[in-house]
Amino acid sequence: MSTLRTPRRRARLALAAAITVAAALTGPVSQAATSSSAVSSPSAAPSPGAAGLGDPVFPLDGNGGYRVSRYLLDFDWRAPGTPFEAATTVKATATQALSRFDLDFAGNTLHTVTVNGTPATAVRDGDELVITPAEPLAQGKPFTVKVTYTADPTQLRHRDDAIEDYGWIPTPDGTVLYPQPDGAKMIFPSNDHPSQRAPITFHITTPPGLTAVANGKLTGRTEKPDGRVRWTYDSGQPLATQLAQLAIGRFTFVDSTGPHGLPLRDVVPDGLVAATEQYRKLTADHIAWLEERLGPYPFDRYGLLVGDTDLGVALETQTLSLIPKADLLGDRVSAERNLVHELTHQWTGDSVGIRTWSDLWLSEGHARFYERLYSEAHGGDSFEATMRTAYAAHDQWRHDYGAPAEPTEPNLFKRMRYDGSTLVLYALREKVGQTVFGKIERAWVTQYRGRIAGTQDYIDLASKAAGQDLDGFLHPWLHGTKTPPMPNHPDWVVDPVQG
Repeated sequence: MSTLRTPRRRARLALAAAITVAAALTGPVSQAATSSSAVSSPSAAPSPGAAGLGDPVFPLDGNGGYRVSRYLLDFDWRAPGTPFEAATTVKATATQALSRFDLDFAGNTLHTVTVNGTPATAVRDGDELVITPAEPLAQGKPFTVKVTYTADPTQLRHRDDAIEDYGWIPTPDGTVLYPQPDGAKMIFPSNDHPSQRAPITFHITTPPGLTAVANGKLTGRTEKPDGRVRWTYDSGQPLATQLAQLAIGRFTFVDSTGPHGLPLRDVVPDGLVAATEQYRKLTADHIAWLEERLGPYPFDRYGLLVGDTDLGVALETQTLSLIPKADLLGDRVSAERNLVHELTHQWTGDSVGIRTWSDLWLSEGHARFYERLYSEAHGGDSFEATMRTAYAAHDQWRHDYGAPAEPTEPNLFKRMRYDGSTLVLYALREKVGQTVFGKIERAWVTQYRGRIAGTQDYIDLASKAAGQDLDGFLHPWLHGTKTPPMPNHPDWVVDPVQG
């Protein structure tokens, strides 16, 4: 997600009170807890799956006891702002013997829940849907959950950081999705944590004249006798729920080809096709530029979804980046910064996913790093000057927002996770040199392609690629309360902390 935004006026929506008891109920997310090997003893009696993964930022996000293998979403869209009937099928495998389990699910009207085709007991508990199947689920066995409900496409929540509003984002004739950080549960019942990834099949029925689009490839389009159209998309690769995209509106598909024959498809509101073409057509060049630094593009397609909305920030929804129209109607330097930022996320944040929300610096810091590196070479600000400014403010940001790898929930998407985290990568490049830094970066996106990884994974990989132990260098940058000296820049000074 880019924080380079267009000014706007907007109503503020109150968030529900934060859950404060979760940390006492669940431990921090570990590598074992997010892998399929995290299972109970085969002889263990059935017990409840954990209500959350114990993430240090969002303890109750995600759920324990199972691993999702696929989501199937079936949405019968009607009109903007109008509730509609929906069903979500979750295919999963139990990683322990389960007496009950949770799905993350918020704010829609629940109708029925079945497990393996048999009605199950379901109770709403805040943002948790607690499901008790008619019979316990055996460890290691696949199972299928189907939830029917009425979806509310007006549902939004608000954050006081770069995210602002998230959930269902209205457009004049439909919607786009903004599920980051944990808003997918407002769209469909899920295991809503970035470490929990699965493919998604979308079935979206629209009225005549409207088009539906989602992550991945269009695999079917069926017109019904009444003129309504059923669109089917398959994400192909697994994705985190925060990277899901589903948009409805009067769209034009603009197809082209990127490097190595990569299929490109932009999805553009009909009235904005010509006005946004100048910057949209730069995508192939942006991909080629990033491939020189990060290696092959990690997915089998890409495109831009132009948002006909006052949404202030772009979003890296997998293979289909959401770009607000204002970002494509302004100056070229600003447009390219946002375009390169969201594209970079396809490598770092989408393909290489984060293990916990504390690892967000790896996603946003990398995207901002390459955004600024590209911009400097294409008419934008000096990268070094920008980093010097960030260095001066770094102790203040540490005080206000936490160290790069030490966010709290209210400060998750504040300045430290952007230029503040880019500064860590800049310091590493100054420490090891451009050649070794480039080797680290390519190794990172290659070794962890299609996987999740965390802060210590990056430190260990960087140390191995550089041939030196970098833990003692990177740990203070990522976790310390004071900003370390910048290598090669003894004249750089950190401003005193105020307040």
